[in-house]
Amino acid sequence: MKKPFLCAVEAALYIVLLVLSMSTVISFIKNQEDTIIIPMTMLSLFVLSAAVMGFLFLARPLQLLIENKKQEAMLFFAKVVGFFACFVVLFVILLFLI
Repeated sequence: MKKPFLCAVEAALYIVLLVLSMSTVISFIKNQEDTIIIPMTMLSLFVLSAAVMGFLFLARPLQLLIENKKQEAMLFFAKVVGFFACFVVLFVILLFLI
């Protein structure tokens, strides 16, 4: 069974990798003119991120709900969100320090 902390770490790592790769891509396309491809790519990336995050946050709680373990499902989800909130606070602290 995957632990809530691991789910939160995976979500945070996904964000870090996404931002790093987007920074690299943006540096390559900075001098190109605006096209319809840019908003299409951004919207597609948003949808993909919603799907990945939804899976990371909800897969195990939904499985627990199906097994009729409502209390465990709510606790697991709350822990994942709580741990992820800690990563968000860490990102905000880094924002002000750097």
